[in-house]
Amino acid sequence: MSESNYQPETLAVHGGTVRSQFGEHSEALFLTSSFVFDNAAQAAARFVGEQQGNIYSRFTNPTVTMFEDRLAAMEGAEQCVATASGMSAILACVMGLLKAGDHIVSSRSLFGATVNLFNNIISKFGVETTYVSAIDVAEWEAAVRPNTKLFFLETPSNPLTEISDIAAIAIVAKKCGALLAVDNCFCTPILQRPIELGADIVIHSATKYLDGQGRVLGGAVLGSKKNLEGIYQYLRTAGPSMSAFNAWIFLKGLETLKLRMTAHSASALELARWLEAQPNVQRVFYPGLASHPQHTLAMRQQANGGGIVSFEVKGGKAAAWRIIDNTQLLSITANLGDTKTTITHPATTTHARNTPEARAAAGITDGLIRIAVGLEALVDIQNDLARGL
Repeated sequence: MSESNYQPETLAVHGGTVRSQFGEHSEALFLTSSFVFDNAAQAAARFVGEQQGNIYSRFTNPTVTMFEDRLAAMEGAEQCVATASGMSAILACVMGLLKAGDHIVSSRSLFGATVNLFNNIISKFGVETTYVSAIDVAEWEAAVRPNTKLFFLETPSNPLTEISDIAAIAIVAKKCGALLAVDNCFCTPILQRPIELGADIVIHSATKYLDGQGRVLGGAVLGSKKNLEGIYQYLRTAGPSMSAFNAWIFLKGLETLKLRMTAHSASALELARWLEAQPNVQRVFYPGLASHPQHTLAMRQQANGGGIVSFEVKGGKAAAWRIIDNTQLLSITANLGDTKTTITHPATTTHARNTPEARAAAGITDGLIRIAVGLEALVDIQNDLARGL
C-alpha cells in the first residue's frame, strides 16, 4: 500500500504490516532473542550493514519493526526508533544527538522526570540546559548560544496544558542550526503531527495513549533517517530497547487510537466545562476551552483539546487531597492515557522531585489536580469528583 495516500487512522490499522509465509491477518509476535543466518558470509554482511535483515532482538525484531513503521507512517516521519519507555526515548534522543559542551533550550513546562533527566543526569556529561517559557517565542530566541544544538518542548505541556507554537519555535531553531524535538505524548498523531509544523524530532511515551489500556511500557523517537542515525546507534549499543511483546501490544493499541482519542477528548471538553462551574474550582486548564490562554493556537495546530484536564482548587494541598481521596471510581495514579480515568496531585507525585522554586516557575501549585479522562460515562466521572468538591 502507498502509505502517503491514507489518513492516520487508516495507517493505525494497516501501516507497517509485514506478513510471514503463513499469511497471518493479525501481526505476528516474534518472541526470539536472536536470528539464525544461512551461512557465515550472510552473518558478516548483516552485522556490518551490507545486507538487510534481523540479527538480534536488542535492535532488530520484526514485530518491533512493524510498530516502528506503523507509527512513522502515522507521524509522517521517515523513521522511528522504538525504546523501552518514554523516558528512555528522551534519553536516547539526547545521547544520540548531543555531546559534551552542547546546549539545550527547553520549555520549563515539562514532565518532572524530564527535568530531572536534564538537570541531574545529562548535566553530568557536560550538556547544559536553559529553561524558557513554553509560550514566549522571544525567550527561545534570547536563550540561544553558539553551542545550542537542541530545542525541546512538550505541547500540550504536562500538567498545565500550555500550548507552544511549534511552527514559530521551529523557525527559531532552524535559524540557529538547532534541532527541534517535540514530545507529542498528550496529542498522539491523531490530534497533532509536529513534523508537518516544522519539528525535526517527535517523541512519544507509548505507555500512554498509544497503548491506551495501561498494559505495557514503551517509547519512540521519530524523524528523518539522518537525524535518527545516532539515536539508533545509541540504542543498538546501549540497549534501552522495546520488547517484541510490548511492540505487539502497541500495534493492537494503535488500531483503536482514533476512536479512543475522539472519545477521550469529547468527554474531557464536557468535564472541563463542568469544572469551570464548580464553586470550589479556581481555574481550569484545558486547551479546548475558550478561556484557555492559547485556545486559538491549540485549535489551529491540534484537532481538538485532547484528553487531559487540570484544575486548581481553593484550599491548596489539603483540599486537593480531599477531592482525590473521596473518589471511588477514578484511579489515583500518575499514569495517563488509559481507558480508566486517572487522577493525580502533580506537586507531590509527577513533579515531587522538582524543587519548590521549579514547581512555582512552572505554575504547579499545591491546589492543582490533573485528570486524564477515560472512557467511562461522563456523568459517573462528574459524580465521583462531586463527592470531594
